[in-house]
Amino acid sequence: MDFKGIIKEQREELASIERQEKIIPREKQEEARKVLTHPNILAVLGIRRCGKSVFSYLLAKESRLGYINFDDERLVGLGSEDLDKILISFYELYGELDYLILDEIQNIRNWELFVNRLRRTKRVIITGSNSTLLSGELARHLTGRYIDVELFPFSFKEFLLKKTFKEAPAYTAQEKGEIFNYLNEYLQLGGFPEVYKFGRVILSRIYENIITKDILLRHRITKIDELKKLANYLLTNFSQEATYSKLANILGIKRVSTISNWISYLENSFLIFRVERFDFKLKKQFIAPKKFYGIDPGLINFISFQFSDNLGRLMENVVAIELQRRKSAELLSAIYYWKDHQQREVDFVIKKEKKILELIQVTYASRKQDLKARELPSLMKASQELRCQNLTVITWDYEARENQLRFIPLWKWLLNRENS
Repeated sequence: MDFKGIIKEQREELASIERQEKIIPREKQEEARKVLTHPNILAVLGIRRCGKSVFSYLLAKESRLGYINFDDERLVGLGSEDLDKILISFYELYGELDYLILDEIQNIRNWELFVNRLRRTKRVIITGSNSTLLSGELARHLTGRYIDVELFPFSFKEFLLKKTFKEAPAYTAQEKGEIFNYLNEYLQLGGFPEVYKFGRVILSRIYENIITKDILLRHRITKIDELKKLANYLLTNFSQEATYSKLANILGIKRVSTISNWISYLENSFLIFRVERFDFKLKKQFIAPKKFYGIDPGLINFISFQFSDNLGRLMENVVAIELQRRKSAELLSAIYYWKDHQQREVDFVIKKEKKILELIQVTYASRKQDLKARELPSLMKASQELRCQNLTVITWDYEARENQLRFIPLWKWLLNRENS
C-alpha cells in the first residue's frame, strides 16, 4: 500500500482547508496546548465532523508533524502490524518528528500499545468519534498518563467568531438586533462547521455516517430500521421524558435491555446525551424517566422539521449542550432535571460534589408576563426542597433581578456575560 501517497494527500487537504477557509480558534485550544508542552497523549473526542482534525492540526502545525486519518476507505482493514509501516513512512517523508496526529485511531485493531510506545518520546494527538476510545486497553496501559478533551460543534460564541461579529463590553440597539438574528440562525443551523460551507444538506450525510459507521457497523446491529427509528424518535422528542420500557413498546422491541444498549451506542457516538431526574435516593433516580438532548440544534431541526413550534425546547436544548460543554471543562460535576409528584418541573439542577449550586429554568419569554404560570412556582418549590437560593431563569429577551431570582437573556448566558 502507498502509505506515503495517502499521508501526503491527507496533509495537503488539511493545509488547503487552512488556506481557503476562515478557521476560528476553538475555546479549548489553549487548554489542549498546555497538555502538549512535553511528550504526552492528548485524546480529542467528539461527534463526527465537529472539527477534531483541524483542531488537532492547528495545535501542531508550527512543529514537525506527521498526520494520518484512518477514516479513509483506502485504509480499511489495517491492523496494528501496519502502524510501524506508517511510522516509517512519516520518517521517510519528514525526518524527525515532534508530533504525531492519529485521526480516528479507533478504526485500527489493537492500536493501544503502539500509541503507548510513541508517548515516551513524542507528543501524540489521537482523535475519535466514540467516547469508549479510552475505556479499554489504552486506559489500562497508560494508567492515567493521558489527557482527554471533548470537542463539540461550534458554541454560540464560536459561531459569532465564524460570522466575524466582534464581542464588545456593551452593544447598541442595532448590534443587539444582529445578535438576535444570529441566535435565530444558530438555533436553526447549529454548529457543525461544514454547514456554513455546504449548507444544511450536509447534515444528512453527517447523520447517516454516524448511524451507519459509528453504530450499525461498529456494533453489528441487525435490527437496522428499529435502531434508526429510535434515533429519530429521541431527536424528534428531545427534552421530553422517556423510559426504556416505553421506548421498547413504541418500537416493538421485546427486551428493554436492547433499548438500553442502543441508547448507550447513541450516547457513545455523541449524537445524544442523557439527563437524569434528580433524587436524593439513588434507586429512585435510577428508575425515574430520563430526558434526552441532541448534540446540535441544526441536527435536531434536520430530523424534526418543526423549528417554529420547538423554539422554547430548542432554547432548552442549547442550554443543555452548553452545560455539557462546561461540565467537560470540569466547571460542573453533574447535571439533572427536577420534578415532583405534583408534576412541577425545573429544567436543570447543577450539582457539584454534594452541593446543589444552581437551579435553571429556560423559557421563551421576552416580558415577565410571558412566563408560564407553572415556571416560577416550580422553581421556588425546587429551591425550597433542594435548599438552593441560586435561581436562574434563561429567557429570550427579559432581564431583571428579583430577590434570589435572576432573569437573563439566552445570548448573554451563552456568551458568559451574566454580570454585564
